[in-house]
Amino acid sequence: MTSNIYKEADKNILRTWFFCAFFIALVSALGYAIAWWYQNPGILIIAFIFAIFMNVFSYWFSDKIVLKMHRATPATREANFDLWNITENLAITAGLPMPKLYIVEDSAPNAFATGRNKNHAVICVTTGLLAILNKEELEGVIAHEMSHIGNKDMLLGTLVVVMAGFVTLLSHMFLRGQMFGNVRRNDREGGDAGAILMVIGIVLAILSPIIATLIQLAISRKREFLADADGALLTRYPEGLASALRKISASAQPMRTANAADAHLFISNPFGPQGRTMNAVQKLFMTHPPVEERIRALLGHD
Repeated sequence: MTSNIYKEADKNILRTWFFCAFFIALVSALGYAIAWWYQNPGILIIAFIFAIFMNVFSYWFSDKIVLKMHRATPATREANFDLWNITENLAITAGLPMPKLYIVEDSAPNAFATGRNKNHAVICVTTGLLAILNKEELEGVIAHEMSHIGNKDMLLGTLVVVMAGFVTLLSHMFLRGQMFGNVRRNDREGGDAGAILMVIGIVLAILSPIIATLIQLAISRKREFLADADGALLTRYPEGLASALRKISASAQPMRTANAADAHLFISNPFGPQGRTMNAVQKLFMTHPPVEERIRALLGHD
């Protein structure tokens, strides 16, 4: 497992740098289009500075934002003895620092990992998860989340939460401004080039949130299979995680705090059955691979 973790960690460092650079370029392109539309070059400068700020802010504070969003509270060894011991033992086995543990009071079974690096990692589980899983199944889930930490998945996934949301917000601001014709540029000044820039700006504003969402989903689906595989190697008991996934997917309850921005962080779609549809078009926009595919991969079934 160690070689797998190091390999995926290196890849995710590169992906994180690429995503941060892509985010700055995308926001700058949107800022340029909006600056041209409103004849205000200062907008481009503000967009670029804000993109840099969002990268830094996301790195340091996105995990805290996610925990606040779900009203998570710290776990203790006394109150959550099995969870604490399982996590501690798996951390030792994986050669990782013991992550902080948090609990979400929610009857829907689920879990996620967040944090900017292995020394500031957090694993969060719901009370519903603790209620329905036995020790082997809970160990499988924690090993899955521990693999996300070792692979540095959680930094990339948590950055996406803040950045994708900001791109969507900026795009909506441009579209609303264009729709209502606020301080529109004089078309005669721009000529054909101006018309082209206007079209590019509108297309960027429409496509940016879609691009951000597709990046989010593509990262999520691939990393879930990898975390399943590495988690199974860590416990040497893939049946535990497979059984946990069956129980989690059988739950009919969505999480009370479920939202689209961070759905990709969870081990299972937090929206419940309505978020687990399986037709070909919907699969493109699913935050997680179908549970049946994950179980088949874990157990080696064709």
